[in-house]
Amino acid sequence: MGKKLFVGNLSFSTTSADLESLFGEVGTCESAAVITDRATGRSRGFGFVEMSSPAEAQKAITDLNGRELQGRTLNVSEAHERSGGGGGGGDRGPRRGGHSARRAY
Repeated sequence: MGKKLFVGNLSFSTTSADLESLFGEVGTCESAAVITDRATGRSRGFGFVEMSSPAEAQKAITDLNGRELQGRTLNVSEAHERSGGGGGGGDRGPRRGGHSARRAY
C-alpha cells in the first residue's frame, strides 16, 4: 500500500503533472494532485502525492523537502488525516440578544 505525502508552498502555476514528474524522479509516484479552490478553480498552493511504498515516501521527504520548484521552496511531509470541525457554517446554538429592525427616535 502507498504512502500519502503533503506538499506545501507550491507556486499557483504548479500542476498535478509537475508534481508527478518531480516525485517520479525519486520513486514510483502512484498519484499527484494539486488542490484547487472550488469556486475559482485556482490552486490553493498545496497538494498531495502518493508514493508506492513507505520507503519511497521517506526518500521523497528527504530528497525533496526544501527543494525549489518554480521559484518556491517546497515543504514535503507525511500527510495526516484531517481532524473534525472547522468546516464553517452550521447551527451555532440559540440566538441571544441582537438588534431590532426598529429604532426608537
